[in-house]
Amino acid sequence: MKAAVITFPGSNCDRDLAVAFGKSGFEVERVWHKDTDLPAGTDIVGVPGGFSYGDYLRCGAIAAQSPISAAVRKHAGRGGYAIGICNGFQILTEMRLLPGVLMRNKGLQYICRTVTLKVATTASAFTANYAKGDEIRVPIAHHDGNYTLDDATLAILRAEDRIAFTYGDNPNGSMGDIAGVLSENRRVLGMMPHPERAFEPLHGSKDGAALFASLMGGLALA
Repeated sequence: MKAAVITFPGSNCDRDLAVAFGKSGFEVERVWHKDTDLPAGTDIVGVPGGFSYGDYLRCGAIAAQSPISAAVRKHAGRGGYAIGICNGFQILTEMRLLPGVLMRNKGLQYICRTVTLKVATTASAFTANYAKGDEIRVPIAHHDGNYTLDDATLAILRAEDRIAFTYGDNPNGSMGDIAGVLSENRRVLGMMPHPERAFEPLHGSKDGAALFASLMGGLALA
């Protein structure tokens, strides 16, 4: 299985994400934002956290117009897998691959700490190695993590079981306590918490490792 990890100006979690993919058995290729194509044979695209383009305009808005983003849209459009973490989640919403927007945290302050998440569904290649209702510990580090969408779309996400993770204490004001959502075909995941930073015991939690193991197994069977 091959993972392509994109680097934008201002990305700072791209290496972390590449290491997590690599230690989970993926062949990893790094992709620069000015590239126009993904590597041949890419199974999943990783859009990492950080502060792409300094978070000017809106978080992720400029990155969504980068040359590589057209290739990511095509990849997702033909059924390819993608995961966007933190700033990557913001970018995927700006690319319209996921619904909603990420607004300023309710307290208008940057939050950096480990939080408790609840696994809301196991019906995806990202979450199949968890049990529904599992509580996991994963760090967050964001200023604009308040997931916001209209009531009708929220109802659709719930009806279609597309909420992947919810917060235990909702640190940022996200609607429905949402920490991660799936695309309509369940092959694109956006989440604000950082599973790549909860990958091994030295991180203080290895609860994120199951996500990458789940992907490795799920994509191999796809």
